[in-house]
Amino acid sequence: MINLSERSYKKELLDTDTIPFADIKQNMKELNTINTLLGGHAISIEGIQKIISNYKTEKAIIICEIGCGGGDNLRAIEKWCTKKNIPTKFIGIDIKQECIEFAQQQYPLLQCRWIQSDYQKVSFSTEQPDIIFSSLFCHHFKEKELITMLQWMRLYSAKGFFINDLHRHWLAYYFIQFFTRILSHSYLIKNDAPLSVARGFLQTEWVSILTSAGITNYSINWKWAFRYLIVYTYE
Repeated sequence: MINLSERSYKKELLDTDTIPFADIKQNMKELNTINTLLGGHAISIEGIQKIISNYKTEKAIIICEIGCGGGDNLRAIEKWCTKKNIPTKFIGIDIKQECIEFAQQQYPLLQCRWIQSDYQKVSFSTEQPDIIFSSLFCHHFKEKELITMLQWMRLYSAKGFFINDLHRHWLAYYFIQFFTRILSHSYLIKNDAPLSVARGFLQTEWVSILTSAGITNYSINWKWAFRYLIVYTYE
């Protein structure tokens, strides 16, 4: 049995610069399916709910995702907000130009400002996001980098931010390995999905990272399937 007492720092294939975009495209399509089947989108929607429940405004809520990939999280949130008659605008940030172009092609009707950039280089000189979030993004980074990310999210979000990411656990590791071997056609998914779990965090590790970043007013909740939803709101 794999030893997950310490998180892995092995680089995922998706984090290299040599993957053909056709393979990345297949990866993003399958991630959307996995997020739908295993409740990942539902967790992101819950993060939105927790933050906006304390605020009432007639203006459109500006929601920003860093590491937006193919835009499927933003689309899922947009569908939910539309059903609830919540006016929204969206910002999607990703460092890969191909991902931004794919998102634009996939969701041409989504009212979204797509930005190809390292998130740290975006300063929002015009419209500041009300909510910033990331989904399956944080496990790509080292702890010191996450401290910087959390501080950036707090600085640029007017109402709060949330994180939807993986809980490192042996059962999650073997489940996603089996799941992707059976259902996936992407070698990226088959390699990176279990590795992503091995790169995930325990709750105690999140508490340490949040404390180091000076973040205090937050909640951490475990969610199926082996994820943590971390929500920060201003007091």
